Amino acid sequence: MKRALQWTAILLALGIATLWLAPYAWMLATSLKSLKEIAAHPTSFVPREPTLRAYAEVFAAIPVARELLITVVMASLIALLQIALALPAGYALAKLHFVGKRTAFVLVLACLLVPSQVTFVPVFLLFAKTGAVNTMVALVTPFAVSALGTFLVRQALMSVPDELIEAARMDGASEVTVVYRILGPLLRPTLVSLFLVSFVFHYNDYFWPLVMTTDESVRTLPLGIALLREQGTGVRWHIVMAGNVLLSAPVLVLFALVQRQLVRAVAGK
Repeated sequence: MKRALQWTAILLALGIATLWLAPYAWMLATSLKSLKEIAAHPTSFVPREPTLRAYAEVFAAIPVARELLITVVMASLIALLQIALALPAGYALAKLHFVGKRTAFVLVLACLLVPSQVTFVPVFLLFAKTGAVNTMVALVTPFAVSALGTFLVRQALMSVPDELIEAARMDGASEVTVVYRILGPLLRPTLVSLFLVSFVFHYNDYFWPLVMTTDESVRTLPLGIALLREQGTGVRWHIVMAGNVLLSAPVLVLFALVQRQLVRAVAGK
């Protein structure tokens, strides 16, 4: 019975993985087809004459390397800033005692309900008046503070014993040392998860870079991929799919590198 349950769980996991991977496999297969083959056999999964011509056209149409670098730098800076600011904020809400602590926590939770689209007009006007449009500052600064990150860090710190912090203080450690050198490593799985959530969200973000960029100076890769649909007549699906393969590949590699930390965070270890 135990072995049957194990095989059932394995088959169920394989089925879910297949469903999850199927769209990516279809995207990859379509990128290897020609437009003529897509039109003639739209439901065919395996390319009859695989070709990399679509990828060559993507690199010819947009500066993929430059836009990918801008996107990775932007998403990484946002994620690192969110971690750096969420640690002391979560520490204050979890371990310090001050007037209005509960109110501050409620306000953090309330911020989770406010999407960025609600506040983009005043934020855009602020950056426009300061001449920061089309700069990395405009892409990164509005998201440097994360209510979700503060909440996750606060919840993780609730399980850390106060005696550990008191012992560090008795040894002469400052609050900065306690937060970043003692508690930071303890919360590594949580911080890795926060980095992944933030990185993936802002790496794929289309709305904010579209609002804050009017030329190619800091154009991100999602914007460049979207422009592929507007070139020529009709939608050249093989080129669009090739662009999306290039867009999603770095994120898949990142997940593969940090999957162990992510599993630990989900398991609560």
